[in-house]
Amino acid sequence: MEKLYCDAKIIIERTIQANMPGQAVFNALKDKNFSGNIYLAAIGKAAWTMASSAKEALGDRIKRGIIITKYGYSSGEIPGLEIIEAGHPLSDENTIFGTNKIIEMAQNLDAQDELLFLVSGGGSALFESPLPGLTLADIVDINSRLLACGADIVEINMIRKRLSGVKAGRFAQICAPAKVFTVVLSDVLGDRLDSIASGPAAPDLSTADEAIAIVEKYKLNVSDTIMEYLKKETPKFLDNVETVITGSVSTLCNSAAEIAASLGYKPHVLSTKVKCEAREAGRSIASIVTNNKIKRPCAIIFGGEPVVTVKGTGKGGRSQELTLAAAEGITGIDNLVIFSVGSDGTDGPTDAAGGIVDGTTARRLKEKGINLQAFLDNNDSYNALAAVNALVKTGPTGTNVNDFCVVLCE
Repeated sequence: MEKLYCDAKIIIERTIQANMPGQAVFNALKDKNFSGNIYLAAIGKAAWTMASSAKEALGDRIKRGIIITKYGYSSGEIPGLEIIEAGHPLSDENTIFGTNKIIEMAQNLDAQDELLFLVSGGGSALFESPLPGLTLADIVDINSRLLACGADIVEINMIRKRLSGVKAGRFAQICAPAKVFTVVLSDVLGDRLDSIASGPAAPDLSTADEAIAIVEKYKLNVSDTIMEYLKKETPKFLDNVETVITGSVSTLCNSAAEIAASLGYKPHVLSTKVKCEAREAGRSIASIVTNNKIKRPCAIIFGGEPVVTVKGTGKGGRSQELTLAAAEGITGIDNLVIFSVGSDGTDGPTDAAGGIVDGTTARRLKEKGINLQAFLDNNDSYNALAAVNALVKTGPTGTNVNDFCVVLCE
């Protein structure tokens, strides 16, 4: 088992490193010819890393730049660029402050200017300007309820974008007549540009009817002002934007497969579109292991963005909940571990990236007096896993391309 845990650590570290956005930004910029003054705006959990690479590539050609990233996700000063840390997964006053600074910069651009827009996961919370009649408190309230009700990221962003002055293509409209060159690190399954960070520089593919259907689906009680905005259509066409996608959950899983193979495991990428309840994903993954004859050694790989419907008062995240749920199903199975990790290094509102379990985890929990199902029901996967040293902690990574889960078998 020691070798499995050692190999799991190697796969986690090298997979995340292979999906850092720095080189991807270099690749996106190397063939791009900027004809005018360059201004930079970077939003998301990977904003600092992406902006640092852009600054290295373009140097003093960048006239001004503003970065908005999550608290703790900045790695120091970047000459000529202003860095603002703000709230995630919920916006705060610094979010509004930073967004207003970017808006002010964008409003003053002319046709000879170009805006380099660097977008990564977390941008929806980190880039926000409530529409007239709405407040930050309104945005935080509806987002909190969407995050807790089990809505997936596309559904959440479909609501968010209709309440914002910078989402759903509206930021690109603010930049006009300047051209916008967008480099995107995708954290959305299927790489929907209108959903990544709620599409500040992308035409909106969703409709008002779909937004209202989400409110009805999750029985959300919203104000008359919010409902009126949900009924309005968003920009469907933009003529000043060019976009490049630099990374996604598919590249994340493929990297994990290559690294597992280099360690002697036969890799199998079974899905890159996991988006069900995290605990159900964990149970299903455990079932695949126990109900099928697996030729060992192998690495069975999944990627995606499962959801957690919060009903309890505990602490955790989707990767932690997935692994805790999987633990019971693999009880007694030797020479096997299952780990699930958020590529950004923070799984939910915790300091853990995810969890790792084996065939002894459920028994060890029981020996400590911990009822696995009760902790799941209380959404308290963090404390259950912590009790048996089963948390994975990487710290903030500087990237964000969804989660990956690996069943590692000797």
